[in-house]
Order: sequence, then structure tokens, then C-alpha cells
Amino acid sequence: MWAACFVSAALVAAAGAFLAWSSRSAEDGVAEVLARRGETLLDKFVEVPCSGDYDGYRRFEGCTPRRCGRGVSDAVITREEAERIRRIAERGLSLGGSDGGASILDLHSGALSLGKQFVNLYRFFGDKIQDIFTEEDFALYRDVRQRIQQKIAETFGINSSSMYLTKPTFFSRINSTEAKTTHDEYWHPHIDKVTYGSFDYTSLLYLSDYAEDFGGGRFVFMDAGSNKTIEPQAGRVSFFTSGSENLHRVEKVHWGTRYAITISFTCNPDHGIGDPVLM
Repeated sequence: MWAACFVSAALVAAAGAFLAWSSRSAEDGVAEVLARRGETLLDKFVEVPCSGDYDGYRRFEGCTPRRCGRGVSDAVITREEAERIRRIAERGLSLGGSDGGASILDLHSGALSLGKQFVNLYRFFGDKIQDIFTEEDFALYRDVRQRIQQKIAETFGINSSSMYLTKPTFFSRINSTEAKTTHDEYWHPHIDKVTYGSFDYTSLLYLSDYAEDFGGGRFVFMDAGSNKTIEPQAGRVSFFTSGSENLHRVEKVHWGTRYAITISFTCNPDHGIGDPVLM
């Protein structure tokens, strides 16, 4: 079910974003780098006008975006913490992995890429999970999530207690292997609020370094007139409001392996999920 929802949502997003993407694709070669690998950004924020996407959903005062934009910070998570988080992803993904270039690990639902499908790692591997993850791993995961949530709340002027973790929140491992199924086609332009209606704020924690661990794989905001790119580096957090004001894509990875974790938030408590628990 997770796989079916993920794929259908991705296809809807690709179709829904096509007109916006095609209208901007002529400028695809024009790019501004918002965050370069090797530089340390305490805080960088670019405000953009909010789209009307949020009007189609129930509004939650003090949380639903009224100020929209995108931010980048290298001061929320340390490189050492990012390396520890990456090791969690590596251990989990060692149990499976896609036949194509994009693999997913969702510690909340248990979804894990395996060949051309997904399995629930908690059911599929049972007690073996206790040998892969520790309580300390999950405690670090929760702490990192909380700090990112607080950073988003501070930046957008909302109370962090009005935000709820939502699904899907997942690790991704991307390499240059040719896509085998639509699960592997991560590079299509999309809008998170269109793909997943519950999303209000999206964040990514990068766990590897652009141009050192992998080539390609930059994160691209697709704006009228030019693209705005973020070059990943371990410990860097990027975050943004999830509507069509932040149409985006990820460049194809040409070599190496790119690790990241997507952590998503909603204002609707009905769509909230808890932190993962070691089963």
C-alpha cells in the first residue's frame, strides 16, 4: 500500500507540475546557487509569495503558512551527528535496496525498498531488527527531528507545538544505477503539497557531500527566470513551505551515492504521526 501511494502520488505530482515546469524549462540553464558546499551558513532565508495551494485545505491559525519561503542552515545539526544518522540509514538499507538508483527507508511505517518493490522491514526481518538499530539510534533521530522542527517554527514565526510530523518521512539513498521502475524516478519536478496534501513544511537533512561523495544530485528550486540550487553537504538542513511557490526537483546523480532524510510536517493533527519506536 505504501508503494502504491508513493508511486501514484509521484505520478500525480509530475503531471501536476508539468505545465509549471515546461513554462520555466527554457531557463533551465540559468541558475543561482543558494548554498555552496564548503561554505558554512548560519541562516539563509529567501521569502517568496505564498501560493493558493493552502486555501483548498482546512486552515490552522498559527501554523498554516502565511509567510512562505525557503531556508538553509548549517548550524542546526553537526557534521558528526549527520554522520551518525547516515550510519543508521546505511545499516537499514543494507537489508534491502532498490534494483534501480533510488532506495527508501521509512523507520515510521517500516517501508524499505527491496528489488522492485517495498517490504515492511519490521515484519520481514522480525527480531533481526534489534541487531541493526539501537535505542540510541532512535533517540538521536528524535532529537534531530525536534531541532529541525524548532528551526522551521522559529523561521516562519509559528509555535513548534502546532506542527506535527507527517508521512512520508524517510531516508533516501540515490546512485547512478539506471531506473528500473517508477519508484526510481526521483528527478521529476514536483510540488509537495500537491503530492501529499498533508504537507505544510518540508525539510531535508543532507547526509553526504556534493562533488565529494557524489556528482549531480543538487536540490533545485524551479523559479520563473532562473533556478535556485542547494549543494548538499553533511549536516546541512534545507526547509521550505510545501506549496507550489516551491516547485522543485533533484538533479540526476551521475556518480557516487547521495544520502538524505526528508522530514515533513503538517498543521493538521489528524495527519500527524509519532516518532519511530524500536520494535
